[in-house]
Amino acid sequence: MATFKEIVTKAVIGKGKKQFTDTLSLQVTNSPNTILGCWVINHNFSGDIVNNTVTINGSYDINIWYSYDNDTKTEVLKETKTYKENINVQGVNNSIENEEVIIRSLSGPSCSKAEINGNTISCIIDKTLGIELVGDTKVRINTLDEVDDWQEIIDNDTTIEKRIDEEVNEDYLDNPTE
Repeated sequence: MATFKEIVTKAVIGKGKKQFTDTLSLQVTNSPNTILGCWVINHNFSGDIVNNTVTINGSYDINIWYSYDNDTKTEVLKETKTYKENINVQGVNNSIENEEVIIRSLSGPSCSKAEINGNTISCIIDKTLGIELVGDTKVRINTLDEVDDWQEIIDNDTTIEKRIDEEVNEDYLDNPTE
């Protein structure tokens, strides 16, 4: 006869990834001629569940190297940008308590496009974040009752070799019908 048991455990109850695009307009003090490079560094983020939605708060530093004064001088513009993203992840509902939010940067922020517009530099920053929700859940398993899975214990006095010797029929080849 079978019965069911429930095991309470922690498991990933919701998982997803999402790509984000930020469009930034950064003011520069000198009128730029050429953008020589753009780096995004120091990406920090954390997440919480607020009203059944994962809220990610983060920041990163953007460094734009550009030339000015007819390409005779260069300067690096440094700014820290903050962001707040709200994501609906499957698995979040009111009945689940004490979820843990794990956020991973699957593709760190990087500049995909930078353009000069007068005394501003417009940048497009792309990033991909992965979200996992870990919470308590139940697993139901089928158990079997009255299964005899006990192994016979051989006494210390009787070794396996003695038992084999006792069970071997030495006359088997002479009398194969026995």
